[in-house]
Amino acid sequence: MSGSEGSSGHSADAPAKRKDKAKVSRTSLILWHTHQNDAAAVKKLLEEDRSLVHARDYDNRTPLHVASLHGWIDVAKCLIEYGADVNAQDRWKNTPLADAEGAKKHNMVDLLKMNNGVSFGQDGSHSEPKPVLPPLSNKCDWEIDPLELDFTSSHIVGKGSFGEIVRAYWRGTPVAVKRILPSLSDDRFVVQDFRHEVNLLVKLRHPNIVQFLGAVTEKKPLMLITEFLRGGDLHQYLKEKGALSPTTAINFALDIARGMAYMHTEPNVIIHRDLKPRNVLLVNSNADHLKVGDFGLSKLIRVQNSHDVYKMTGETGSYRYMAPEVFKHRRYDKKVDVYSFAMILYQMLEGDPPLSQLEPYEAAKCAAEGLRPVFKSKSYNPELRELTVHCWDADMNKRPPFLEILKSLEKIKEKMTTDHHWNIFTS
Repeated sequence: MSGSEGSSGHSADAPAKRKDKAKVSRTSLILWHTHQNDAAAVKKLLEEDRSLVHARDYDNRTPLHVASLHGWIDVAKCLIEYGADVNAQDRWKNTPLADAEGAKKHNMVDLLKMNNGVSFGQDGSHSEPKPVLPPLSNKCDWEIDPLELDFTSSHIVGKGSFGEIVRAYWRGTPVAVKRILPSLSDDRFVVQDFRHEVNLLVKLRHPNIVQFLGAVTEKKPLMLITEFLRGGDLHQYLKEKGALSPTTAINFALDIARGMAYMHTEPNVIIHRDLKPRNVLLVNSNADHLKVGDFGLSKLIRVQNSHDVYKMTGETGSYRYMAPEVFKHRRYDKKVDVYSFAMILYQMLEGDPPLSQLEPYEAAKCAAEGLRPVFKSKSYNPELRELTVHCWDADMNKRPPFLEILKSLEKIKEKMTTDHHWNIFTS
């Protein structure tokens, strides 16, 4: 009798768990499609499940908050039609109208006011004081006079939603300048993120971390200046070269792991949260040295000892390299970087991105459900394959720390070198 009851209880719980899992995925989906200004996809999701109009992200922001901030009118109309709370408040107590006003999206402001939206929150027109932006470290050492930057022969290296990265010269030295778009220099969130990144980079000193040189914070546009690396990024390198030899892949992996071990060491742990080939840079065209860069999404957490728990929630980073717990909006810690590292190691040895047969979002979704890339290359020796699998374990607590990963890679490298020398004498 008791065994029968236990079996019945388990089967009753399973559908509920599957339903919760599907709900999390669909929550991510509607927020994603809203961000992409895809009104048709948003409407289709709402037709299937109207409650998704009240979805919340890690900052308690609804789809209407996202649409309002970007000025996506069609998406906002669809959300309002399906019953979105026009005056919902996010983590900062902002309403969608407050976001629209802060972003100067005038058409959106008119739409929200027509639907009884009120402006309330840190960006709104009420009487609450403006939030204090994070203080910057002592600027005397690194504040750069923009007149010292020479853009006469500059060229754009990369572009993003909030700015661009330009190769320029500072006192005769080639540098990479991350320049915030002038139109966003007064945007509170953009300035906050910029200051956050500066505060992180000031603290970093390691041969496998891109070197911070200075920043322009007192004049516009805001600019962040780092060393310029001539080798490009690992993404482009793998695109051109394809699968790497085991020796090269291990040397690259060692460089990445050294930089990450430095970042993950207590008491000031920095979680990268967007570790991917595009954010790993080659020092020169010889590709003999790598550095980890782009800390726009990184977080600094101070801990007293290695047993302290410091977990965050939120869908942050790039989908193809995103750890399952992040995609599912679960609590996570620094082991998310270990998962991303495993995906990069796989790509270096296989030549193709992980789960390349799927679009990035679908790849993250399937990985969250347990799918992992298939090993095809003969370059994987058993120890390297075992390490990769260990690093992308679904249970983040089972993934090894980077200091342990370094020891494993050194042993694998030493064994491969020994085997190579032995083959020379026996062939």
